[in-house]
Amino acid sequence: MWKFLGLLQKNLVWSIPICMIAGIVIGVVVNPDPLKAWVIPLTFLMVYPMMINLQIQKVLTGGDFKLQFVTQLINFAVIPFMAFGIGQLFFHGQPLVLLGLLLASLLPTSGMTISWTGFAKGNLSAAVKMTVVGLILGSLATPFYAKWLMGAAIEIPLMDIFRQIIIIVFLPMILGIATRLILIRIVRMDKYQKNLKEKFPSFSTIGVLGIVFVAMALKAKSIVSNPGILLSFLIPLAILYVANFLISTVVGKMFFQRGDAIALVYGTVMRNLSIALAIAMTAFGKEQGSEIALIIAMAYIIQVQAAAWYVKLTDRIFGPSPSFTLT
Repeated sequence: MWKFLGLLQKNLVWSIPICMIAGIVIGVVVNPDPLKAWVIPLTFLMVYPMMINLQIQKVLTGGDFKLQFVTQLINFAVIPFMAFGIGQLFFHGQPLVLLGLLLASLLPTSGMTISWTGFAKGNLSAAVKMTVVGLILGSLATPFYAKWLMGAAIEIPLMDIFRQIIIIVFLPMILGIATRLILIRIVRMDKYQKNLKEKFPSFSTIGVLGIVFVAMALKAKSIVSNPGILLSFLIPLAILYVANFLISTVVGKMFFQRGDAIALVYGTVMRNLSIALAIAMTAFGKEQGSEIALIIAMAYIIQVQAAAWYVKLTDRIFGPSPSFTLT
């Protein structure tokens, strides 16, 4: 089972589309309304496991204020407005799709920020801190950005969003921290790191795939009647990610050493699409939420593929890792 779950997690670029297609097929063949009852359980399954490995104590460590400040400046003063501009250009008259793009841009960093930074031999400690800070700031800022930028085009249920963020972000965060402490006390740190730590993201993957499946099933008839709708999301998403990579790469090369620059890139480009999906599906009702979730689901495909390619280009962009430099 663990091998199968690991395979799904490592191949999201394929497993996400497969679940999307399966959801569309099921949504056309049978009545998908009973699947609405699975939104909350799948949301919890998606978010809670990722919180168990969240090292929130890293926020208290110092020494890299400039790097952390620049990272969050890009995350909250540049990327959301770039996403909003791209959304206005491509999705004028489609406020729910535009909101989905905005939600994806407002929630930076995920566990994959740390993973990809490690693959590229960047500063892992800085990436962990970016993940925690970005998650907290993004969760608090998202309702205000959504209200500010989208309030004129669509009713933004501000208090509902805050309520759902407490339920799907901060409650799992508290439970995750408690779970980690209990597990470490029971099995000891070495066994936790060796046997348990790598298993929790696999459960999150099940939740992600389940939510994508439900969202597609609920919107299946609309998608089948207009099959080009999903493909129309790929170009604006690709533009957003390419622009994001370019901005972060230039800033990283200009102001930081190799390891810090790589952490900055993955701390600003990788979005917490799981939380964005959770907010879309729980705060906006099942019908609107499913439409908002469509573009977020497509973003997984672009994000995973782009992150993998960037790892291959890292040495060309920033030079080889010092540990591999010939002397």
